[in-house]
Amino acid sequence: MKRRPEIELMEDDDQAVAYAQADFRDANSRFVELVTRHWPAHLSASRVSYRALDLGCGPADIPLRLLRQYPPLQCDAVDGSAAMLAQATVACQQQPPQLAERLRLIEARVPLTLSDLANLAVTGALPVPAAGYDLIVSNSLLHHLPEPLALWQTIRAVAHLGSFVCVMDLMRPPEPSWAEALVKTYAADAPAVLQRDFRQSLCAAFEPAEVVAQLTAAGLGECLSVQVVSDRHLAVWGVLD
Repeated sequence: MKRRPEIELMEDDDQAVAYAQADFRDANSRFVELVTRHWPAHLSASRVSYRALDLGCGPADIPLRLLRQYPPLQCDAVDGSAAMLAQATVACQQQPPQLAERLRLIEARVPLTLSDLANLAVTGALPVPAAGYDLIVSNSLLHHLPEPLALWQTIRAVAHLGSFVCVMDLMRPPEPSWAEALVKTYAADAPAVLQRDFRQSLCAAFEPAEVVAQLTAAGLGECLSVQVVSDRHLAVWGVLD
């Protein structure tokens, strides 16, 4: 099935609310499990803190899950949609203060550099790490991008030697009928706007071989690997060297 790109940002307030209220526990838990299983640093006791960057954080469910999983973690969470970040702010307000204060929300679009992030991150006690982030994550951003290399170039720009990267995204099915079957399986009871968005996202997603080609073009093919992790998701992870 030929890829059909979709809009880059979910800027509609109703759309953002519907997305924030949707049940993504299965996929988001799978993402955090991938980080936990494959991040070799595993928050060594010798480190006082680790810095993470989430690209395309949406309503911030994944960074909040990571902060609960890893108490030494501090996270900068980036999204280009003000409507999504408004939902992320609501989610942060519902957390214990000692957890919420470890998350900084930043409105920005990829591609980004550390200098860009330093100029944008005007709140929060910690500056953007000049040497780069220890953990860089992204979930369901890649298929939204008109130019997918923007994500991989950003990851190169904000990482340091030894940074762990974990990216998960939808995987484009081979036939339109497969996309319809996935919508019926996973979104049959969802609001119409979410069914529409899920269908469009499946059609806009990349095949594993296409992601492999993107990594090669970005100079990341030797350190990041691509794996199929569900009937609708692929994931990319590895340590930058």
